[in-house]
Amino acid sequence: MLSFTIALIVLIVGYFTYGIFVEKVFGADPARKTPVMTMADGVDYVPLPSWKIFLIQFLNIAGLGPIFGAIMGVMFGPAAFLWIVFGTIFAGAVHDYLSGMLSLRNGGASLPELVGQQLGNGIRNTMRGFSLLLLILVGAVFVYNPADLLAMLTPDSLDKTFWIVVIFAYYMAATLLPVDKLIGRLYPLFGVALLFMAIGILCALYVHGSAMPEIWQDFHNHTANPEATPIFPMMFVSIACGAISGFHATQSPMMARCLRNERHARPIFYGAMATEGIVALIWAAAAITFTGSYTQLSETLGGGSPAVLVNNISKSWLGAAGGILAILGVIAAPITSGDTALRSARLIASDFLHIPQKSIGRRLAVSIPIFVLCAVIMMIPYDALWRYFAWCNQVLAVFTLWTLTVYLARERRLYLITLLPAMFMTAVTTTYIVFAPEGIGALLIPTFGYGVTYTIAVSAGFGLALAFYAAFERWRRGLASTAQSVISA
Repeated sequence: MLSFTIALIVLIVGYFTYGIFVEKVFGADPARKTPVMTMADGVDYVPLPSWKIFLIQFLNIAGLGPIFGAIMGVMFGPAAFLWIVFGTIFAGAVHDYLSGMLSLRNGGASLPELVGQQLGNGIRNTMRGFSLLLLILVGAVFVYNPADLLAMLTPDSLDKTFWIVVIFAYYMAATLLPVDKLIGRLYPLFGVALLFMAIGILCALYVHGSAMPEIWQDFHNHTANPEATPIFPMMFVSIACGAISGFHATQSPMMARCLRNERHARPIFYGAMATEGIVALIWAAAAITFTGSYTQLSETLGGGSPAVLVNNISKSWLGAAGGILAILGVIAAPITSGDTALRSARLIASDFLHIPQKSIGRRLAVSIPIFVLCAVIMMIPYDALWRYFAWCNQVLAVFTLWTLTVYLARERRLYLITLLPAMFMTAVTTTYIVFAPEGIGALLIPTFGYGVTYTIAVSAGFGLALAFYAAFERWRRGLASTAQSVISA
């Protein structure tokens, strides 16, 4: 438990040190008017208390990632704990804070519009389609597991299919209603349940934590087939929402439209991600502690979904009543990401179609195709759906990080804070899509009888990252040269 305690402290200290540093790099201005002060419309631009915005942002981004992703990701061994801690502080929270601030400075603009401003119209149009696809995937993915858990807690007559219908109907209502009518009222309750769950499991860890190995013990990959699932890049895609997730950048603009003062942005955007990292750390530790070893955890996950393990941990450690409250918190996390994913999809579509969203008729016109596509995608087998969502999620983070890097360079600010994560995540996502079983390398097997080797995949990943860096440097030098010419003139 010593290493877990150190990791927990480092995450908290990171918020109060590196978080403040990143805030200073961007240059938050408490005196600057936010979009809601000048564009309030009673639907999406609605002023909300900062504590409520924090809970909404936290629940928006939490989803299944910091719980199920952390439980499955801990099979990569102690490296998972290091990625959760340092990925959160230096990549995920920076990504979330800066994307939220950039939206705040641009009238609450959605992510594709922000990307287009910095990287050009061609990438803007690509990002519009890509972001919509990811958000619809999130809406589809985050139906199944909460439906599984609810079916476990209710009579047999209320089966998984029943709860899928109920959850999807809720998604539709949350997408269409003004943000303060449903989301603004329910999320504080969901937030209390989720925080109760995290605190309860954390306390139980210190009671049962003797079974947890220290980070420096048994430091290797514990997945069933380490050669097929190497730590790089597989772990960095498997553990996304607990370290860095592109999906978060689609959620930040929604809260940027409700924020009254820029001084609240760090607690809300950087703070929500730091909190999510803590939740991921807790569940990763709980999974290995409860089962007793990596081998037993592998056997447990092989015999059922992570939902079963979450249910067993909660009931065993917190008792029947506490277990139900904890499970409700776990159920709330994915549901409150799925509903805001579809709401964000509506906002993105309405932004690029230039359709005002004040009237319910226009909100329906934009939303109905999104609902239909989501229902169709839900028919894809869950395992395949999750893998493609995970990769798309991290690709979106790559686009966002490069966008932020260009913005900081343009503003003559310290762009290294996003450049290094951008290059690393470029290498991760490229290596993954070349090497993974569902990647492009595997497509060569039917034709040639073999795929792409790991060495080639890693070389392609870091090669593309260096190519992107070279392109960025050429652009930056050109920008500096232009600025010098203007000064000289």
